[in-house]
Amino acid sequence: MKYLLMPFAWLLMFFYNLFNNYGLAIILFALVVKVVLFPFALKGKRSMVKMSALTGKQQRLQKQYANNKEKYNAELTALYEREQVNPMSGCLWSFVPLLVLIPLYAILRQPLLYMMDATTEQINTLLTTLNWSGAAAANGWTADFAKAPYGQLQLASLISPANLEAVKAVLPKAFAINFDFFGLSLAQQPQWEIWKLPLTWNNIGLFLMPIVSAAISLLFSIVMTKTNNINNPDAPRQGTFMTYVFSPLMALWIGYAMPAGLCVYWIANSLFSMIQEVIAAQMLKKDYAAAAEARRKQELLDKEEEKRKKELLRQERAKRAEEKKKGGKKKKEAKETEPGVDLTASRVGLRAYARGRAYDPDRFGGVTPYKDPDQTVDEDAIEKARETKAEKAEEAALEAEITAKVAAEVEAEYEAGTLEETSEETPEGSEGEAPKEE
Repeated sequence: MKYLLMPFAWLLMFFYNLFNNYGLAIILFALVVKVVLFPFALKGKRSMVKMSALTGKQQRLQKQYANNKEKYNAELTALYEREQVNPMSGCLWSFVPLLVLIPLYAILRQPLLYMMDATTEQINTLLTTLNWSGAAAANGWTADFAKAPYGQLQLASLISPANLEAVKAVLPKAFAINFDFFGLSLAQQPQWEIWKLPLTWNNIGLFLMPIVSAAISLLFSIVMTKTNNINNPDAPRQGTFMTYVFSPLMALWIGYAMPAGLCVYWIANSLFSMIQEVIAAQMLKKDYAAAAEARRKQELLDKEEEKRKKELLRQERAKRAEEKKKGGKKKKEAKETEPGVDLTASRVGLRAYARGRAYDPDRFGGVTPYKDPDQTVDEDAIEKARETKAEKAEEAALEAEITAKVAAEVEAEYEAGTLEETSEETPEGSEGEAPKEE
């Protein structure tokens, strides 16, 4: 684990040695991370813009394959591949700051290990050299070093130019870290119970840092939303829980639960993110314009498709209703005029043709109707429910077929330039309802 985190530690050490300031080193560390990841964040944002332009096509697929989830998922995946869009890329980069926070937390929490290459034996020796027990009692730290969550950070804060030579005799790579940042000690953990602490600038400043961090995090969320709305007017304007609540609460929790150095990183990251958001908005203007044009086109196609689909459904339903009506009359006439076998008598309980399709109930003088020994079975109701289910499935298949057909026609007309936007409304009574039978 140590070797995986060493590149982060080297970068932090580079800036610290350059400016001899712990807080400034953390800020520059956040800046470098933001610059390195900017191309990937830009790519993720561009993918989100493309995703918003595909909303209409996704809704069309949902209607077309409403009863076939497997087919819908396959078609949706094919759509993403054609448009070269990754639905997860936009969300992934929003979690990158948290992923960077993990190694940075380990480095800030254990500076003796990552910045001074100390071993366990050397750290145990330093406990005596730096009088850990006395310092812990004076500062209210955990007396048992093994149980102190930020023991190494607190022990490193005891190293000063006055005792540096004695410390180097134990730990050759040791140096006195300058934790002071505008009069605040970044080696300490901010305390929200300010009324229990002496009213010094250090305690008050550390108390305010998490609040400032949460406020800047909220400001960044507002800037991000406003930027998206300016460049994408069709986007929803309401904020989400993740945008306006979760991020500030996360910043507040990190501020009070961890050393002040991490709070500095979170503040710097939010400020740099705001700048990145403005720059990305300028760079993605063409993408936003293309997405707006794609949505306009989709609205035109959807409007034309809906109008044609209603008319085709009305015609097809009327045709099928007429065929059904004629077919019912023919069956009735055939039943009245021609002798035949009553196939309904071959039904046993819920099994439609358990006795066989050619079963003749009158061959041996009639048949006793089937009765379920446990419960009464309304076979007519069951048959009616079966017919209703079949009709619904047929209706869904018909709508899906017509939707696909109309979508293909409208798309082809649009590409050929023969489709014109119209404002004609569907006439009353043509909402796709079949005429009632008299």
